[in-house]
Amino acid sequence: MSKLTILKVESDHADLHDLIHRLDEDLLERYPADRIYLVDFSNPKVKNMVFAVVYVDEKPVACGGLRPIDAEEMELKRFYVDSSYRRQGIAVSLLSFLEDEASKRGIIRIKLETGAAQPEAIALYTKQGYEPIERFGEYEHDENSLCYGKKLSLSL
Repeated sequence: MSKLTILKVESDHADLHDLIHRLDEDLLERYPADRIYLVDFSNPKVKNMVFAVVYVDEKPVACGGLRPIDAEEMELKRFYVDSSYRRQGIAVSLLSFLEDEASKRGIIRIKLETGAAQPEAIALYTKQGYEPIERFGEYEHDENSLCYGKKLSLSL
């Protein structure tokens, strides 16, 4: 049986950047470059984000991040599972880990943006309780953006 480990990492972590590069390649096969919303790792605010990398038997296979919106909301960003490791529950485990991290910070809602060319992402998010919401932030005027949100349970 494979060993699954999820670690919080800093924004400059090499495995995180390798996985994000693979995510970008995947997105470029689905969308024009100007429709991909990146994280600007040169922006000092990136240090306020929470990042996690998933390892299977010490191999990095998935990543995700949370960007603060305000005191009560965070945005799920750069969520990716390597295609050869999908449909094994890794995405659910990582999403749960990030939701727990958000809850520990007093966050009550997570929002995210995706697109119609990612039906597997939409299926994951809706199955995990995310519901369609109005476009927000930088996606507000992008008619191709699909936004979802989820109210988190309070951690006691």
